[in-house]
Amino acid sequence: MQCVYILPCLSLCVRGLYISMLDSQVDFGLQIYSRLVPGSSSNPLRQNLVFSPYGVSSVLGILQLGSSGETLTTLTSRLGYSLQDPMSLQKQHLLNVELSGEQVVQMASIMLVEQDMVLQKGFLWALDKGFQSSPLPLDFSRPDEALSFVNSWVSEQTEGTIPVFLQPGIFTKDSRLVLLNAMNFKGPWKFPFDPKLTQERPFLCSDGSSVVVPMMKNIRRYYCGCFVTAASVEYNVVELPYAWSNLSMLLVAPVVRHIPLSVLTKELSVHSLQEWRAKLEKVPLKLTMPRFIIESELDLKASLSSEGLGNLFCQKNADFSRITTVEKLYVSNVLQRVKVEVNEEGTEGSSATAAILFARMAVEEITLDRAFLFLIQHMPTGAVLFMGEVNRPQ
Repeated sequence: MQCVYILPCLSLCVRGLYISMLDSQVDFGLQIYSRLVPGSSSNPLRQNLVFSPYGVSSVLGILQLGSSGETLTTLTSRLGYSLQDPMSLQKQHLLNVELSGEQVVQMASIMLVEQDMVLQKGFLWALDKGFQSSPLPLDFSRPDEALSFVNSWVSEQTEGTIPVFLQPGIFTKDSRLVLLNAMNFKGPWKFPFDPKLTQERPFLCSDGSSVVVPMMKNIRRYYCGCFVTAASVEYNVVELPYAWSNLSMLLVAPVVRHIPLSVLTKELSVHSLQEWRAKLEKVPLKLTMPRFIIESELDLKASLSSEGLGNLFCQKNADFSRITTVEKLYVSNVLQRVKVEVNEEGTEGSSATAAILFARMAVEEITLDRAFLFLIQHMPTGAVLFMGEVNRPQ
């Protein structure tokens, strides 16, 4: 029995081609996120968090291509779709092409396999068809060299944002296969914040303490709206578009400062995101929010097991015979490391014009001086590339 290391790093007509599959991917990602949020067993200290739903879905999709029996049934049930269906595989291909077309996003998938392993031809065909990837042979009997290659590949794909992904000791003589999905996102704001307006202001952390942090300010026409949870808790949603792309950041925070974010995260679903998109209205808005850098290193094994995918990690029951019949494989780790930085930078010269533009208009004001959620979403498809929450800006 050998082990598999899984290491993900993170127009209307187009969306209509794969709407069902994509909605299932988003919903699954939100469910995993709910297992990771502050206060959960995975994150009891209420720390900052960033997670890539799309990165996890991509790696699990590749696993599904190689699964059979009960493992396939479980993955299909939890993901809500099967990439072993030729139509779904084509949809995955179209989605990858759509997202890769965004110039602010770089995406890459690669499979590293033990150099002597014989893989099933059907799996190789499906991997190329759905993810435009082909296996690369590697000698795992030399773990230091394998580790160096993986870290170099991740560093290159993320343009140095994640220079060291894995630590020594992760690979052993039993390592046979590594699935990597890396995403790099660098999106300048369509409406940048003027650094001259950034001021030190107090921020109420989720644990009740207060810290003084740099708070950015902008006055623009933003899409925003006020919504209500099933428990009658009001919360604001603001959309910040990125330049030269179809991506935007959604900021979500309770109206009342002391309401915990858990009230919102437990109700997050693909339908929530769709409702926001449908009801956001463009209004003059004075937005104040902190600069922040968040980096999370996540072991997703417990969260995935809690979502009914414990079969993947079981040496006795895992069935990946569509990958190879030479050896029995099981998943040892599902690790993810994601970094997101938010600051004032963007297209130069826009802020001053905006301030003048709204000098005579009634301007609403939203100040994110307490814990808030953020999601980076591809608007035409609805794919959520990154999401997280800021509990203490750093």
